Amino acid sequence: MNYKLGHFASTLLPVLALLFGILSCSTITDTSISTLGEGWARNSINTVIFRKNALTSDSEHQYAAYYNPDGFVVLAKRKIGSSDWETYKTQYKGNVRDAHNSISIELDAAGYLHVAWDHHNTKLRYAKSLEPSGLELGPEMPMIGTEENVVSYPEFYRANDELFFFYRDGGSGNGNLVINKYEAATGQWQRLQTNLIDGEGQRNAYWQAYVDPKGTIHISWVWRESPDVASNNDMSYAKSTDGGLTWQKSDGTAYELPITQATAEIVQHIPQNSELINQTAMTTNIKGEPYIVSYWREQGSEVPQFQLIYQDGNKWKTKNLGFRTQTFSLSGMGTKQIPISRPQVLVGKNNQVHVIFRDAERDNKVSIASNSHPFSEAWQIKDYSENGYNAWEPTLDPHLWKSQQQLSLLLQKNTQVDGEGLSEKASAPVQVLDLRPE
Repeated sequence: MNYKLGHFASTLLPVLALLFGILSCSTITDTSISTLGEGWARNSINTVIFRKNALTSDSEHQYAAYYNPDGFVVLAKRKIGSSDWETYKTQYKGNVRDAHNSISIELDAAGYLHVAWDHHNTKLRYAKSLEPSGLELGPEMPMIGTEENVVSYPEFYRANDELFFFYRDGGSGNGNLVINKYEAATGQWQRLQTNLIDGEGQRNAYWQAYVDPKGTIHISWVWRESPDVASNNDMSYAKSTDGGLTWQKSDGTAYELPITQATAEIVQHIPQNSELINQTAMTTNIKGEPYIVSYWREQGSEVPQFQLIYQDGNKWKTKNLGFRTQTFSLSGMGTKQIPISRPQVLVGKNNQVHVIFRDAERDNKVSIASNSHPFSEAWQIKDYSENGYNAWEPTLDPHLWKSQQQLSLLLQKNTQVDGEGLSEKASAPVQVLDLRPE
């Protein structure tokens, strides 16, 4: 928004809220930005949403990871509340020309930092720090040694001192979900699921997951029938209350594993060719009820909208946030240049829901739409950055949010060209934005 128009806009906003069901504001308060260093910026590899995690923390320190302009993995650490980062360029490089090949990090119960990087249908690349709270990494090593040659989308999840590792084994349109668990006492990984969600050689699941404070693992996913993103369809759900060994539908009905398209619980039917995006985010409220955020174009509409799918008692409901006006198409393969980011979702201790996103309609700023269940009031939308961030997608520190309701977001102004193309901008600062959403 043009800040010179602030007074004029303030008189119109209540009217616009009634017309469009939103209240939009651009005031920036209670935010701070710290800089880690220069990072590779010729594509969106440092800011893709499926980094689990780009940021993580314990009670004393926060950690981050990014690729520098030469493609080396850089690890960073700061004290909680400080703006001064310590950085360490590791010995490891990644194929940064492919935006899929992002870095994911997480701490174990003993304070060792685990790092996985450089994956897109390739061999597992994994290492952990030599010392607790350290940034220097040891040698590359396998986890289990099987189903580790065609790895994509490595994700770490930590809850109640347990560490899990999720990844796809196989290619787009033909892959399976694998889950490992780290045994801190032995320092070894064990295989929980070799094929939790089975594409049956015809499709694969693109998932998002969350481990709630009680240790329940929640997974939701869309199916993709081919490498073309336009074939994304349906949102399904599963949960595990025993650390990933057995799985249930939302009503407690046991799944027979592996889960297939025929047996999956569909919580929202979404046809193919709906501009449905894959790999977004999910969380739970204080009751442990899941909230899934995504975007797609509803039948009869030309505009993809952010959508919130959530469990309300024994029913699943969907809320269309409904404030977008710009059309676009997701058809095609590879990493896409899209006018909006994939969204993140958080639920605060007061049960307020926050959807974090970037949208070209809002000049690609860091934006948060907030509301409270049952979502009968207008969505409050606020921008938390002065500048736009092009191809940025929100990646956050889940533990700082859980412990302090503080939001840390990794930032970088980069550009994504369709089909794994590269922009001319070689590098840009990697930063962390700290804020408390209102």
